Amino acid sequence: MTVTSLAPVPARTTNYKVTGIRVLRSEWAKFWSLRSSWITLGVAVFLLVLFGAIASYTYSPDAAATGGPPGPGSSGDSDAVSLALTGVSFAQLAVGVLGVLLSAGEYSTGMIRSTLAAVPRRLPVLWSKAAVIGPIALVLTTVGALAAFLLGVPGLDGEKIALGLGDDGVLRGLAGAGVYLGLVAVFGVALGVLLRSSAGAIAALVGVLLILPGLASLLPDSLYDSINPYFPSNAGSAVYALHQSSDALSPGAGLAVFAGWVALALAGAAYRLVKTDA
Repeated sequence: MTVTSLAPVPARTTNYKVTGIRVLRSEWAKFWSLRSSWITLGVAVFLLVLFGAIASYTYSPDAAATGGPPGPGSSGDSDAVSLALTGVSFAQLAVGVLGVLLSAGEYSTGMIRSTLAAVPRRLPVLWSKAAVIGPIALVLTTVGALAAFLLGVPGLDGEKIALGLGDDGVLRGLAGAGVYLGLVAVFGVALGVLLRSSAGAIAALVGVLLILPGLASLLPDSLYDSINPYFPSNAGSAVYALHQSSDALSPGAGLAVFAGWVALALAGAAYRLVKTDA
């Protein structure tokens, strides 16, 4: 009888290199594995469609003349696009909070340590989070804006402000709303990494987008008129406005200004991510 000795087989080892594509895939998987991602995106689109449709169906050109209370459809300067996009002010909070939770949420759970251990260079994590949520928010909210407009068309039938998709500026305005909301989501990611606190980053988001322009109205009129168009939310609203007032930025200038705010927040987040411990 022959005895055959079996030598131990060395374990096969595979070295996986950290690449930008792999980090992006990881962030994509993390994003869709969270129930809050589905819920918050759904809320954002729902608010866009709901308030846009309500504003279109409740529009009354005589409301302002009769001294009625201001409402979604009571402005004499309204147009079909602005009515359809009434829900943008609510949707921006939803997508901004989602961006905050995507980044700051890892700090509250401690998962950020595992993430940075797997990606020692750190910055690809920030870029990947922004690259995941920005396009997703852009596409879904653009669809929501388009749905709000199409649902509101019957409600404005026969009105002077009624428009169709083929009219000048309509598609640009609806797409501009998606671009703005996509950038708001990236802005939320940047604030989450910069402040490392979900509550603090959400408070900062609300303060910058909603409260800051109101507080600025306390400044002298000459100074307020000069800086008002450059506040983030005011610059962003110029991106999707069908008609610009005399003191507002053009769509291109508004996009550049708001993108500059987002870039500034990302730069601050990148600096803190690299320079400070998790």
